[in-house]
This record gives sequence, C-alpha cells and structure tokens, in this order.
Amino acid sequence: MNLKLGIIMDPIEHIKIAKDSSFAMMLAAQRRGWELHYMNQRHLYSDGGSTRAQTQTLKLQDEPESWFSVIARQDIALSELDAVLMRKDPPFDIEYITTTWLLDSAERAGTLVVNKPASLRDANEKLFITCFPQCCVPILVSGDPARIRHFVAQHQDVILKPLDSMGGHSIFRVQPDNQNLSVILELMTNGGNKTIMAQRFIPEITQGDKRILLIDGDPVAYALARVPAAGETRGNLVAGATGIGMPLTDRDRWICAQVSPVLREMGILFAGLDVIGDYLTEINITSPTCIRELDAQYDLDIGGQLMDSIESHLA
Repeated sequence: MNLKLGIIMDPIEHIKIAKDSSFAMMLAAQRRGWELHYMNQRHLYSDGGSTRAQTQTLKLQDEPESWFSVIARQDIALSELDAVLMRKDPPFDIEYITTTWLLDSAERAGTLVVNKPASLRDANEKLFITCFPQCCVPILVSGDPARIRHFVAQHQDVILKPLDSMGGHSIFRVQPDNQNLSVILELMTNGGNKTIMAQRFIPEITQGDKRILLIDGDPVAYALARVPAAGETRGNLVAGATGIGMPLTDRDRWICAQVSPVLREMGILFAGLDVIGDYLTEINITSPTCIRELDAQYDLDIGGQLMDSIESHLA
C-alpha cells in the first residue's frame, strides 16, 4: 500500500535518533515507500469544521549528524492522510487535550489516529493501571495530604508521583520518618488541591523498570529493563538508567494478557507497560519509547511491526 502517514511530535531537529521511537516509526514507514508528513501541535488548526495542518514532507536518513531533510511544505486537511501518529510527549495539559479534540475531527473524517484520541484523554498513564488491581502493588490516588501520609505510614516505603508528567520528573521515594514529607506533600498536592499517586515501593527496581511494548495488544518478545543509576530509584533512561534487554517472563506475559483486551477495545495500537518485579506500575500510551534500544539489541523491527498493524487496520 502506498500510504500517507502524518506524525505529530516534538521538534524533530532536537531529537536523539539513537533513542527516538518516533524516528524508528518514520524510518519503518519510509522503507515501505509511504509519504511522511511531519507536524507539531502548533501546526494544527480547524477551519470550517475540518482539521488541517501545515505539514512538512520529509526524507529521513539514519545518520546522527543529519537525519532529515524537508522535501515540501503544504497546508492540508488531515482527512487527506491515511493515518496519523500522535507522538507528542507529555505534559498532558490543555494544549494536549485540545490536540486530541482536533484529532477527533480527523478521525470522524476517516483518518486512522494512533492512538485513538478519546483513549489518549481517558487513559491517564498513571491512573490507567487502577483498572488492573490484580497486577499492581497497593495504590492510593488522592490530593489529601493526611490521607497520603496515612498510606505512607501503612506501607512504610512509598513512591509518590504526579499524574501528568513523564521521564521520572518530580517522583519521590518517602518513608514515615522523612523530615521533608510534609513539604513534599504540600508541594506535590499544591496544598491539597492537586491529585497525585502513591504506590508501595517495589525493591526489585534495582533489577530494572521493564518496558514491555505491545502492538495492537500483542507484546514484543523482549522487554527493556531500565536499571537505575547508582543512588537512584528512578528507572528512566532520561534519569540516567541503563537499558538492558531481556526476554519476557511468564509473569510479564500474564500481565500483558490482563491488559491487552482493554487496549484493543480502546483502539490503543501502541502501548508500553512498565513492570517492576512482578507488578504493573504504568501504562504508557502517549509516546512510548524503547524501540531503538530493543531493535539494536535483538535485531528487531518494532516500528515495522507497528506499520504492519496500521496497514492491517486500514485494509
């Protein structure tokens, strides 16, 4: 199929191609001869009920010094594209939500949006795991500092995280005797006016925070365990973690089996599950990463698998 693929992402001139999953997806599409239309959020607009964008048609090369060139620029309706990848990184703010509303219109006009805009709004990457309590450690979601403090006292060692960020930003590990606990809770909840998540700490983080990629509900056979740097509890590559590939365990596959039917039902074609030890900790659907690392370690083509899935859905 000779398709036109749009991609909404952060500025392509600033990406690190050795680690950028969006770049891997675009390379896979280019190998199929698909036409690539790149855009940022600010390039989207609605005119007369039609969602349009100023797009740049790209040619890519897998070279660290010069990885793209612009072939043409055009102003088009997104309905002219066969599919659009929504790959904008969080924060999940009102601009992000507005983009999903604009993509709703493109979807109604017949364009396949990956992932489905309504699901991007509905499935908060932190809160989504509460749909699968059988897979998780004890969790509390609250903006009440006293309630969170009680949870910390109950479980003794707890991770606190905001609901709208990524990459390990503003994540704290706390214990009941932490002298800064009151200040941390005050800042994270904005004085009791902002909801956050508390999770019982999982000691197996020392073995890595595994990223498991699923394409249309089917897991890639290998996970990338992001092992924290010395003195860290955050298993995020941007926080200095080291990515080590490993085959999925039976428990990993069981967790995938719990989550996969819901992903398919919600039109989530590409997702990243975060698993520490035996427990699901996040479900990433905005812009899951780790394609490049797993491709390099196991000679895979995960981006190509996603393009196959998109092609199948369009057919």
